[in-house]
Amino acid sequence: TKKLISIVTPTYNEEENIEELYNEIKKSISDIKEYDFEIIVIDNDSTDKTQEILKNIASKDKNFKVIINNRNFGHIRSPYHGILQSSGEATVYLASDLQDPPKYIPDLIEKWKLGSKLVMAIKPESESGFIFHQIRKVYYRLLNKISDVQIIKDSTGFGIYDREVVNQLRGMNEPYPFLRGLICDLGYKAVTIP
Repeated sequence: TKKLISIVTPTYNEEENIEELYNEIKKSISDIKEYDFEIIVIDNDSTDKTQEILKNIASKDKNFKVIINNRNFGHIRSPYHGILQSSGEATVYLASDLQDPPKYIPDLIEKWKLGSKLVMAIKPESESGFIFHQIRKVYYRLLNKISDVQIIKDSTGFGIYDREVVNQLRGMNEPYPFLRGLICDLGYKAVTIP
């Protein structure tokens, strides 16, 4: 049997783009034949038609799994808990608003296949604009000054996490898990792709 790769994305009121996200993910993995894939969407109690759309997709695709939270657990906890529900040899995490382009999933997988336990996509200055990039630089400089853990600069969390990393995350008992900080605290050398 093929090894499984999980793809996890959190949603909240994403009715406008959830089908496009699904189609883009499916397109990005369509040529990857050596793995099976599961797509896990964790919804933060959306108040629009997101849940209805998710259920409709799940009814047609057995590899599309939906977790619907009873309330909005927020953009910090929900992605973390979604990742903990994954069962793949590796887990790709990306935002559902298409700010993390699914077309980079094959690149993340290729780097992971070379042995990296943690591969993170970073946003170059040219994509985010000069002013926003400068604000982000100041943020990371300040964060790294007050913390003994160095955060991966220009990372949103979009990346691939080896099962070993996910298993270590499962062992942490964090009531308010800051994912980008936790993965850096584990000490894995992260490979980055722009």
